Amino acid sequence: MVGPKVGAELRKRALLATLYALAGMLVYIAFRFEWIYGVAAVLAVAHDAFLTVGLFSILGKEISLTVIAALLTLVGYSMNDTIVIFDRVRENLRLSRRESLAEVVNRSINQSLVRCLNTSFTTFLVLAALMFGFTFYIGNLDLIGFVIAMIIGVVVGTYSSLFIVSPLWLDLKKREFKG
Repeated sequence: MVGPKVGAELRKRALLATLYALAGMLVYIAFRFEWIYGVAAVLAVAHDAFLTVGLFSILGKEISLTVIAALLTLVGYSMNDTIVIFDRVRENLRLSRRESLAEVVNRSINQSLVRCLNTSFTTFLVLAALMFGFTFYIGNLDLIGFVIAMIIGVVVGTYSSLFIVSPLWLDLKKREFKG
């Protein structure tokens, strides 16, 4: 359900802004790491955005301008977690050439796990406090969509950063060596 403030033109612009942001991130990560890292990261972040919108729709919540702002925020938030893990993978690849790619990825995720979970947990605590405040004290529910989208997105983004993007990268990397 899309609210009246978000007309066809605004939806189009929001989609284009998201696509431009993902393209820019792909170029940056391809330059900073390798193109395979960029492809895996952009696919995982797009997964996060689509899953958040899907869950938002299942809940029957209105997609307003604040929700679109939350989605754009989540793209950056999730990409940050992904880059932290990729940076650890790249560092571990340099240090241990005898391990298999899967072992390096597994070790890298384990080394980044506490940092990612702590970041997500503290963000979740702030969002829970906002949700509580908006619901019981403030009474202004204009930003509740933002908070709900952020809560869903933080959970989905953390999940994908830890369990989707690295296996996806690993699969793409193995295909690169075969083909």
